[in-house]
Amino acid sequence: MEQFIKDRFTDSILHQAAQRYGVEPSAVKVLDSFESFIFEFPRDGKEYILRIGHSHRRNQTLIEGETEWINYLVAGGVSAAQAIQSVNDKLVEPIADGHGGDFLAVAFVKAPGGPARGLNWTPKLYQTYGETIGRMHKLTQAYTAPRKRPEWDDPVFDFVNTFLPDSESEIKHKYNQVCDYVRTLPKDPQSYGLTHQDAHSGNLFIDEDGRITLFDFDDCGYNWLVNDIAMVLFYMASTAEDKAAFTAEFMPPFLRGYASQCRLDPKWLREMPHFMKIRELELYAVIHRDFDVDNIDNPWIANFMRGRRERILADQPYIEFDFTTLESLLA
Repeated sequence: MEQFIKDRFTDSILHQAAQRYGVEPSAVKVLDSFESFIFEFPRDGKEYILRIGHSHRRNQTLIEGETEWINYLVAGGVSAAQAIQSVNDKLVEPIADGHGGDFLAVAFVKAPGGPARGLNWTPKLYQTYGETIGRMHKLTQAYTAPRKRPEWDDPVFDFVNTFLPDSESEIKHKYNQVCDYVRTLPKDPQSYGLTHQDAHSGNLFIDEDGRITLFDFDDCGYNWLVNDIAMVLFYMASTAEDKAAFTAEFMPPFLRGYASQCRLDPKWLREMPHFMKIRELELYAVIHRDFDVDNIDNPWIANFMRGRRERILADQPYIEFDFTTLESLLA
């Protein structure tokens, strides 16, 4: 989050947001403040999440587009954290920041269960993960948005050219090269549409019955469906010593679950390395924005960054794997 947004956020903003969702400010508990300010609150015996972002990052129309899509998915049977209306019957509540901009408050039903971190993942759970993403994609293939979200290469998503310093011109060139390639890929409603774009295991909860519920659709935008699959694998494999071996273990049950819900041409799996490369470069840039790269105290970030620049410059794939061997799982 940019510093000026943090500086403009006050207790008054939080109090106004709480009141618009019918809850006392004292009942609101802070959770996080990475890209937005995240809180939780109880109301009428249920738990909810309150997210307060700034119009500099996402304007009101974009956030309304996000909430409308989420609720469309939920209505279609996707297990996702539904957006709720305020006491004013709004899905998005703007609150003036006193400097010509707005903080934008949104509330969601809190996902049941808990974080996937430390969970003992099983093939059955991998398959459920695939079913969840597949059901979302099946519905998005038929979705017509009342308010359109950004395309994948909209400037709002261009973290690499925005956040990397001029000294990283070679990295920027690598990013622009892979984006230029991806732009040549065909688009049709069966392969391209509104996607989550960040459906990693940190953006879902799992309950005791093994049900997965997605949340944090803040980055949703138009992209190739295979990009969501690539993002899932990117993060699932991130801590594996042997990423190729993990891919061989994870992808078959995941793709079987996916294929049970959504039809996707198997040839799209061949593009997985390009989409993972884009995420690798984006993450590299966001880390430069949010961390002192010479003094990283976050173990996951430190591990990701170790030798990362050298691997990017050497054009090494994020995962060395022949994805054509998985095509029969989508056939």
